[in-house]
Amino acid sequence: MKKTYYSYQEYKEDLKILTQKIDQPFDAILGIARGGLSMAQMLGEYYNIRDVYAINTIGYEGTEQKASVEVFNIPDLKSSKSVLLVDDIVDSGETLIATLEVLQERYPEVTFLTASLFYKKTAKITPKWYIKEPKGWIEFFWSEDLRKK
Repeated sequence: MKKTYYSYQEYKEDLKILTQKIDQPFDAILGIARGGLSMAQMLGEYYNIRDVYAINTIGYEGTEQKASVEVFNIPDLKSSKSVLLVDDIVDSGETLIATLEVLQERYPEVTFLTASLFYKKTAKITPKWYIKEPKGWIEFFWSEDLRKK
């Protein structure tokens, strides 16, 4: 499998592009842990939104996709009207689908908008906003840089 390193510089540039694409208002940001956490934090700073939350999912063990996605640590979003749900990559789409199902069941009155840095066209769901299509496995700087000697 081809692996591509994704640097902080590229990430920062792509986040700027993403902010130019997002054309609907939202009052909270929810990052899918772990890949969406830094996006949620930085977008919260950019939009000056303090209602920044995290939700946990487990859909992969290493580079292998699990049979189902576990969604847990669901935040209290009762006071939100529209939430921007962010993740680093929509690969199969299973994580985004499972997360949206849980959120929409718990908060049917909340509008959930979706954004991702990477999106594979073979995914079962398309995020409302995304930047690029990955070519192989993406090795994100947040996973790699601290491990380097």
